[in-house]
Order: sequence, then C-alpha cells, then structure tokens
Amino acid sequence: MMTDYKNTLNLPRTGFPMKADLANREPERLKTWEKIGLYQKIQAARQSRPKFILHDGPPFANGDVHIGTALNKILKDFIIKYKTISGFSAPFVPGWDCHGLPIEFKVVQELKKHHKTEAHTSPVEIRKACEDYARKYIFIQRDQFKRLGVLGAWENPYLTLSPEYEAEELRLFADLVEKGFVYRGKKPVYWSIPCRTALAEAEVEYKEHVSPSIYVKFPVIGHPHTYVVIWTTTPWTLPANLAIAYSSTTNYTLVNVNGESYIVSVGLLSEIAEKCKWSNYQIIRSLDAANLAQIECKHPFLDRTAKLIAGDEFVDSTTGTGFVHIAPGHGLEDYMLGLKHGLPIYSPVNDDGCLCRTKDLPDEQQISSNLIGKQILEHHGKSPANEAVLEILKSKNALLHQEQCVHSYPHCWRSKTPVIFRAMDQWFIKIDHNNFRQQALQTIERVTWVPDWGKNRIEAAVKSRPDWCISRQRTWGVPIPAFIGPDNNPFLDARIIRAAADLIEKHGSNIWFEKSAKELWSILKPSDWKGPEPIDKALDTLDVWIDSGSSSRAVLIRRNELKRTRAEAKELKEPMADLYLEGSDQHRGWFQSSMLLSLAANGIEPFKTVLTHGFMVDADREKISKSKQGQGGYIKPQTSEFYIKTYGADVIRLWVASQDFRNDIVVSDERISKVGESYRVIRNALRYQLSNLY
Repeated sequence: MMTDYKNTLNLPRTGFPMKADLANREPERLKTWEKIGLYQKIQAARQSRPKFILHDGPPFANGDVHIGTALNKILKDFIIKYKTISGFSAPFVPGWDCHGLPIEFKVVQELKKHHKTEAHTSPVEIRKACEDYARKYIFIQRDQFKRLGVLGAWENPYLTLSPEYEAEELRLFADLVEKGFVYRGKKPVYWSIPCRTALAEAEVEYKEHVSPSIYVKFPVIGHPHTYVVIWTTTPWTLPANLAIAYSSTTNYTLVNVNGESYIVSVGLLSEIAEKCKWSNYQIIRSLDAANLAQIECKHPFLDRTAKLIAGDEFVDSTTGTGFVHIAPGHGLEDYMLGLKHGLPIYSPVNDDGCLCRTKDLPDEQQISSNLIGKQILEHHGKSPANEAVLEILKSKNALLHQEQCVHSYPHCWRSKTPVIFRAMDQWFIKIDHNNFRQQALQTIERVTWVPDWGKNRIEAAVKSRPDWCISRQRTWGVPIPAFIGPDNNPFLDARIIRAAADLIEKHGSNIWFEKSAKELWSILKPSDWKGPEPIDKALDTLDVWIDSGSSSRAVLIRRNELKRTRAEAKELKEPMADLYLEGSDQHRGWFQSSMLLSLAANGIEPFKTVLTHGFMVDADREKISKSKQGQGGYIKPQTSEFYIKTYGADVIRLWVASQDFRNDIVVSDERISKVGESYRVIRNALRYQLSNLY
C-alpha cells in the first residue's frame, strides 16, 4: 500500500497576491481607508493619550506636487505614524500657503491671454481669479498627497486664504502694532522691477551676475585737476550720489599722472595703476583721515557736491579704489551712513525701475533730462540706465576704467531677475524693538536643531537681518488695514485692525477692496476716535511670510485637536508644537518668520525641535526645480505623480526611508529602480511568511 505524503508537505497558501501591481491596488486601498474613516478612527482611539504635535509648513497652492515636497510629506507621515503606534495622539493638520506672487503671476499671465491687462482689471476681479486658481491646486495637490499614502485631516486643512485664518493673522498683526513693533519708514528695500513690489530678505536669491565694474573721477573742489577715484558696479546709482565714503583705518595717497592728480588707497595703487595704464605715476604725498574729512567733491556730471565721510564698516580695503560712492536711497549701508550725516534719502527711480525726477532735491540738482525714463533692468544683456550713465561719463572724461565683473547679486525669487535697492515708504517690523533680537537669539538656544548646524544658520540669519519689510504692492494677499490721513500718510491703529479682523472673518478679505474707504471707516472707526479723519484707504498687502508665519496663532492655538489641554489656549507655558520639519532653506524663511512672530505676539517660540532635510538633486547634483522646467533644455521629471505612476507610492516611500535626509538627496531612475528591487525582495519574503500562516 502506497503511503500518502500529501498531508506531510508544507504547501504555502495565501491570498496575498504574487505581484504588487501598485498602480492599480494602491488607489483601491486608499478608497478603503477613506470609506472606513481610518484617520478619524485612529484619532478617536488615541484621544486620551499624550499629544505629539508636528506642525505642517504650508506649501504653495501652485502647480503639481514637486518630488521634494513629496519627500517632505512622507517624512512627516513616517513620524506621525511612528508616534501613533508608540501610543501618542498625533493629529496631522495639513495646510496650504495661498497668497503671493507665484499665484498672482499665473493669473496675470492668463489675463494677458484674454487681452486683459493688470492695470485695466479691478483688484477684486484679480483676487477672485487668484482664489479660484489657488483652490484648484489645493484640490489637485491634496489628491496627490493622499496618493502618497499620507494620512491627515485632508477634508479640513488650514488655508491661509480662509477668512478665519486671515482674521487670526490680523489679530496677531494688531498685537505687534500695539506693542510698538510696526513702523512706517522710508529706507532702501529690495525692489523687483517685473513684479513691481518690495521683497523681503527671504524672497531674494543670490546668483552669479555680470556687472560693469568702473572707476570714476570726482573732481576735488578748490584743487584743479585733482580727483577722488571711486569704484562701483552699479553705474545707474551715480545719479543718486550724495557723498563718498572712505575708511579711516586705510592709508591713502595722492599720485600724479600726466598732469592730473588722483587720490586712491595705498594698498590698491598697483592694481589701479595697472588697470588704468598709469605707467609712470608719481607719488606726491600720503593722506590720512583728517585730510580726507576736509575734502568735498563735485559730482562728475550733475550740479551737486559730495563730501567725503568715514564709512569704515563697509569700505573694503582689498578691492576697488578705497572709496565708495554713497547713494542713501539705494543701499542699506549708504542709507545708514546718510542718516548719520543728515543726507536726503534720495532715490530717483520709479516703480517701473526707470530713472526719474523727485521732490527730494532742488530743481538744479535733479538728474538731467537725457537720463529720465532710462530702464535699469537689463535688455539683451545691457541696462539702458547703465549705458546712458557710461556714455555721459565718457563724454565728461570722467571714466578712468571699465571692465566686466562676475559677482554674487540678489535676484527676485519669482521673476529670476536682478533686484534693486530702492528707498520707499513701507511698513516694517523693528527687529531691535525692546531688545527683541537678543530675545530671539536666546530662544534659538532653547530649541533643539537637527542637524545641529541648523542652529548656527538661523543664529547668523537673525544676527544680521535688517528690519523686516512687511508691506507689498500687490493685490493677492491679506490687506494691511491702514487708512490715509489728511497729510497723505497712512496710519495704523490696533483697534481698527482688530475690527477689520472681525469684519474679514465674517465676509472675507475681499471686502477691503470691495467697499470704499468711507464705507470701511464707518464700520471700523473706534467709538472714542480722536485722530484724523481719513481721506482714503491703503491698498498694500502683507508679506506672505507674515501669512505662513502666523500659523502658530491661526492653527496651533485655534485648532482644538492641536491643543494639549483646554487651558493651553488661555495661557501658553510651553511651545505649541513638538516639531517643525521642512527643507534647509527655511532657516531664512518659515522657521525664522514663525519664531519671530510667535515670540513677539504670543510670548513664546512655536516649536521645541526643528528638523531639516536637504534638497532633491539630480545625478549631476543640480537642484531639481519647478521654476526651471523647460528653460534652456532643462527637462527633468520633478513631480511626485511622475514617480508614483512609474514605481508606485510604496516604492517611493521605501526610497525616502532609505535616504540620509539630512543631506541633499539624489533622485534618479537608477537609484529608485534599485530600491524597487529591494521592495520586491521584502515583499516576496513577507508573502512567503504569510503563506505559512494557515
């Protein structure tokens, strides 16, 4: 009789499919999660447990989800799920940054396609189109984030365009006004010519730029054929010159060349002589700070004078000539030196970036008619304003030397064009108000920074940052509730701002643009008002970094599921969030704005720990960028959708888990394919184990 060995054999048996088929099965799994309310069930089950709060930094509601943004959300999802299975209540409230130039730019471009110009479109129409655009991409990005397997309150996210958020932002702003942080001032700010708006430091990117480097002769008054030689890389600022700076710690000399005398730095004389082809110069005498302080020069082509003043802080003794021309309206150091010496804050440039006349100087000292209307922005590699100034210098025999130099120069983050420094009346937050900068630096010491070099980066940024320019000359943003007084100057009042916040919470921020100044004043005027009656309303909007930076108040304090206890809303005794997690560029951006605003308005930092990850780069270590897509043959996959359709979300998540996120992360088909092979090995091993559980 034959023995039946059938029942002695281990024949694996499982319903777990042989192939992952992620492209088809993952969407079905997500539908199941949504149908059963998985996120809500997890939150309900953990309701009584200790809280762990990871606060989501809001991405722009603009375009598809970038692979770098996908990495960010996946890392957050890892932490949230780990904390959840570790016994914490770890809610995740995603958010979106909805205002600002990226969206307004796209809308204005669409208007042009329909033969409409920005100037001939009402602010309300532009704002409604911007909101539609933002909401469209919130919906698109939300589905793309969910497709990554990220759990969260996707049906109730926070949006910086929601009336509730805007109202809380304005209430925080009112606190800053009431505490004396906010002031109106005329000082140089970054100005984007194509965007026609001021920019904050965080909205500026430094890139290599080619500029004209020139030596210019300024005639010394009372000494014929004697000149102070200045150096500049911005010829267009020479019409705004009001002084010349020297260093009191630098040695200077007077040299004679073919009957003309020049004053330059001793240490730079050889380099200057070589460039200017002074083959047989003669040193006449040395000059010290006391000698230089007595000198006054004539402007090389305008009817005004320029006194020599000490500027030790920024006159570089290793480059140029040892002298820097001072235009108080076109540089922060120039501005500070101008204030110290009582110089006008003179800026002969209009909103379009063209040279113009102003009321800051007498008529006889204004720029000449042949400079009016010259554009500073480059066209085909040349700036008309620079070219016009260079031509005048040549005609006056005032140009000693000209060459091209490559240097790091600030560019607008959106238009990618060079910005200019331009003095204008703007609203600012005073960083040194009541020793606030020092408080911020002490706060940095209390926070845990991962990696630890993040502490040094944000510390350096806070130490060096100027006052924060918070007003924008754009339409799509939270309005600054300022009214224009009879003297044509805008004014702010904390009571008016809070009343505007209440109004906006009910009706949305469009109401500021829909109603007349008279109508708004009748609603917002304090009952005990003793100030001036306004003649108009202001139309400036708040910097978008105020928007996202206000989330400590508008989200962490306002949302019930993010409060550790009910009493926390009344008295903040510890930071509201355990963790902020974003890219390493946010030390200049969201980390800093969030910390400064929360510290100033709430009295405490918003986070306990800040963790940063690197950028996504390609195999050549070049940053994968949305804004560069399609430029100059730059065509590289950069959306999360591309990679998910190719590999599936599980493979992408495993790839993220395998990376050292603290450094820049190389993304390529080859690397992700290798992770895909590892995924199959892991999956097959699990399948084999499951097949033995019967």
